[in-house]
Amino acid sequence: MPKWKDLKRFCDADGWECYKSTDHYFYRKKMADGTIKRTKVSRGSGEIHAHMWKEILKNQLQVTEDYFNKMI
Repeated sequence: MPKWKDLKRFCDADGWECYKSTDHYFYRKKMADGTIKRTKVSRGSGEIHAHMWKEILKNQLQVTEDYFNKMI
């Protein structure tokens, strides 16, 4: 499973905007069709739990795991 720092690295590499930085990093990405994708990245150093990771990939990032791995 990826770690939170891997998710942050992905967002930075894939052109997401960090629009807020508190106890978490808040990212957004405006798509060509005008929709906005959003995700929140913990400042923790641990791994992302498997169930949560699947939800993040499917509902927030909306990318495949292969694409994610290519970008980090």
